[in-house]
Amino acid sequence: MSGATGYLKMSGNPFACECSNSDFQQWILNNSQTQVVDAHSYTCGYPLVKKGTRFLDFDFHSCWMDASFVCYVSSTCVIVLTILTSFAYRFLRLQLLYAYYLFLAFLYDAQKRKRGSPQRYDAFISYNVHDELWVYREMLPVLEGEQGWRLCLHHRDFLPGKAIIENITEAIYGSRKTICVISRRYLESEWCSREIQMASYRLFDEKKDVLILVFLEDIPAQRLSPYFRMRRLVKRHTYLSWSQAAQNPGLFWQNLRRALNTPDTDLCFN
Repeated sequence: MSGATGYLKMSGNPFACECSNSDFQQWILNNSQTQVVDAHSYTCGYPLVKKGTRFLDFDFHSCWMDASFVCYVSSTCVIVLTILTSFAYRFLRLQLLYAYYLFLAFLYDAQKRKRGSPQRYDAFISYNVHDELWVYREMLPVLEGEQGWRLCLHHRDFLPGKAIIENITEAIYGSRKTICVISRRYLESEWCSREIQMASYRLFDEKKDVLILVFLEDIPAQRLSPYFRMRRLVKRHTYLSWSQAAQNPGLFWQNLRRALNTPDTDLCFN
């Protein structure tokens, strides 16, 4: 070798063709100070699968990948994923749950349309448990007893053992309309919020007059801000207030009957 100042002869030694010898192979090939005698005849002694192959032909490229760098990239990805997951759970949990429930509603609606399933109820009553007394004392005797509507209620008609969200979905899509009995506690309830969101999704998806709001008490407009699209719509269509019906409750029930009698006509969202 031109310019070599020394010689090294290692014939007869068993060379290991593994990552620990990658630097030695590079030294043989690239150094200009020492000539390694008969280096091209050196063969691998182990591992057994490489035995007999030439040491200088062994590909050490796979050994050049820095294991610490791989660990760094992997740990960084895990940390970033953990941070994003924590952020999504903390700030986007409700939105993600809402999207999930809407997806379930979409699947249920698609299956119902495909099967052509008939609707079992005239209306699903969505209410908070704190307003249950009003529903049973005031609403049911009139709507079911006097007017003869078929109503679906949580505690009476939901199937035991089935997931709550499945019961809600089937109740909303298995009824011609959904009556939401709105109060401050209703708006604070997570399950009631899901019911009204799913009902409003059906309203905007089908573009049918399928949602009736009954306000038990006067609620400031800002409390309804999460439902601004629905609020804008019902102000022009079906909107009933029990607190304003104290002087003439008969008119209230007459208006509710008229709303239930209204066919599922197409709505305009302009």
